[in-house]
Parts: sequence; C-alpha cells; structure tokens
Amino acid sequence: MVLRSRTQTRLDGHVAHLLECRRCPRMKSTPVSGGPVVSDVMIIGQAPGPREPARQRPFAHTAGKTLFRWLEEFCRIDEATVRSKIYFAAVCRCFPGKNSGGTDRIPSPDEIRNCSSWMDDEIRILKPRLLIPVGRLAIAQFLECGRLEEVIGRNFYVRRAGHSFNLIPLPHPSGASPWHKISPGKKLLGRALTLIARHPAMRELKGN
Repeated sequence: MVLRSRTQTRLDGHVAHLLECRRCPRMKSTPVSGGPVVSDVMIIGQAPGPREPARQRPFAHTAGKTLFRWLEEFCRIDEATVRSKIYFAAVCRCFPGKNSGGTDRIPSPDEIRNCSSWMDDEIRILKPRLLIPVGRLAIAQFLECGRLEEVIGRNFYVRRAGHSFNLIPLPHPSGASPWHKISPGKKLLGRALTLIARHPAMRELKGN
C-alpha cells in the first residue's frame, strides 16, 4: 500500500508536468491525458484527434468507440472500467493538426522525440507488465513494423526505459483503414485481443 501510494504521488506529479508541456510549436492543442491511473497495463495511442482536446480524454471519438467495443467483446471490460483502471499514453500527446488534404497530420520525428521522454518516465514510474500499442506509429516505437501481419496477433517481450514487459499490438481502430475488418486482419485482431484478455495483468485488473 505504501509503495502504491508512492507510485501514485509520482504519477500525479508526472501528469501535472505533462499537461504543462509546450515543447512542440506546430502542435494545435495542449496535451491530452487520461489521468494519473496507477496500473500494470498501459494503452499507447498515436496522437489525439481534433475532438480529444476539447473533451480532455484520449480515444474520445469514433476510433475510441471501436477500441472500447473490442475490449468489451473480448476482455469483458467496459469503457468506464478501462478508463479508470488502465493508464493511457501516446506517441504524441497533442493534436498535430490537419494536412492540406484534410487528414490528421502524422507527428514529425522531432515531435516524436520531444514527447518520448514522457512515455519513458511513465514506464519507469508504473513498471507495467503489459503494454498495448494501438496503430502502426505506436507499434513502431517498440518494434520493427513493416507489415501489420507480422506483429498483430503476437505477444512480444520487450525492454524500454530500463524495464521489460509484454507488448501485444493492436491495429488502429480508425474507420479510415479496413485492415481490421478483412482477412487476415480480422482474424489477427481477434487473436491479439484474446492474448490481451488472457494476460495475467488484464485478468487481475478485472478481478478474475
């Protein structure tokens, strides 16, 4: 209990500093955080979309609805429980803005580097047992990701920020990509979600 209290205090301070970050002048919002949730499980997104800054929470729109539906179907855990028991991080914590074509801008390498220290500190503080990177950009921060078929549906053991943990990637739940709806993506998505549901950290989170 004392250790958890100490972790909570460190995480509270970390999130407070994160919300003050203004390192990247091209970003179109201030940082978005899911809050200082002490957990053995981390979900790593790519970057907030245009609606997340106003709602001040990650995965707050269409992609989030799909992600939470996946977790409820396979892990039997609803959105409110996920948000209250899993720590949300991201490759970049601010909305990058739009491209000229109207799609969300992919964060630049320097923006990703600027933001990487926040994730490293979160891993050091929480020492998670399971990380779930969502989408190619998030996966690429931990693994080579030439093709999603090579990484989705597998459980990796990786090390970052001096800590080792299981990594089970998911495809991005955006409606812009049909990958997770057609073969082989649909089958690999189901395999990945089954691995997540069976992971001890997720089972303990649910009280099973």
